[in-house]
Amino acid sequence: MKSLRRQTGRTLNYPETGATRLGPLPDGYHHLHHTTRIGRSRAAFEAAGTAVTSWRMHRGSGARVLTNAVQAEPGARLEVSAGVGQLRFTAPCEVIWTAYERNRTGFAYGTLTGHPECGEESFIVDIRDDGSVWFTVTAFSRPATWYTRLAGPLVPVLQKAYARRLSHTLRRIAAP
Repeated sequence: MKSLRRQTGRTLNYPETGATRLGPLPDGYHHLHHTTRIGRSRAAFEAAGTAVTSWRMHRGSGARVLTNAVQAEPGARLEVSAGVGQLRFTAPCEVIWTAYERNRTGFAYGTLTGHPECGEESFIVDIRDDGSVWFTVTAFSRPATWYTRLAGPLVPVLQKAYARRLSHTLRRIAAP
């Protein structure tokens, strides 16, 4: 895992670690909240939760995930990349917190130095009392490189589109 070895010495590039779990989201960042229903039943919840925490959701949405971790655990390092050829963007991250609870499963990762943004993003699946299964992406971020600063208002639009794509992927995975 040559690429993961490059992460040695990289540190989180933002100070508000854990804000996606405890809130409120910090000022000075773009905030993303995306929640959508992805299914109904305990089986759908379990399938979606496993897909989120095993990287299947990201991979199923077209991203490459490079990690030595089988599932999300605090401290696990990963690189998520998207794009084609020279237009592939690599985003080094570290899992900040996880939730492996009866009715809630997911994790958040924070950005490491070298990531095009700085901030944190969480991916949570929960099952409600009526049996409906919901997926929520919560994030705060701001540009960390010249090209994300240059992209300006396009970055939040792309982040929202990616959150929707993840939702569609989970809906497909959770379907009976």
